[in-house]
Amino acid sequence: MKLVLDKEELTSYFFEDCRLLGIMAPIKDYQFCWHVNNILGMQFRVNNEIEIQLKKKKRDYFFSVFEFPEELTALAHYVYNNKFDGEYLLPEFRHLDFLWLLKGDESKDERINDVIEAVRSIPSVQLVVELTNEKIKNKEHLVF
Repeated sequence: MKLVLDKEELTSYFFEDCRLLGIMAPIKDYQFCWHVNNILGMQFRVNNEIEIQLKKKKRDYFFSVFEFPEELTALAHYVYNNKFDGEYLLPEFRHLDFLWLLKGDESKDERINDVIEAVRSIPSVQLVVELTNEKIKNKEHLVF
């Protein structure tokens, strides 16, 4: 008997209680996270265990993921690099450099707005928008 993983069900489960921000900032991922850590008092760290690997055109592409679990809550923050060597994690958002996922606990609008305003204050940030699930075509690329 062969078991088949239902990717659609897995993806929809992964995105329950999630909010996703798209960020345009033409700087390195570690520089972006350094700014966020300083402005918001967070401690984002790269997590190589959940790095996203995609195979396209017979090549492997690796998209780094930075993680910050909030203390005393179930909420975790993830910053994905949307670009690697000319390829995109979410090709429908080529203009975005980073994706910020809030997962594990409900994130109220007020909290999201605070994060958006803080990120906008970073000098190299050009755009911060919340992405709705309907606009994301390749959601499964974000599942780790």
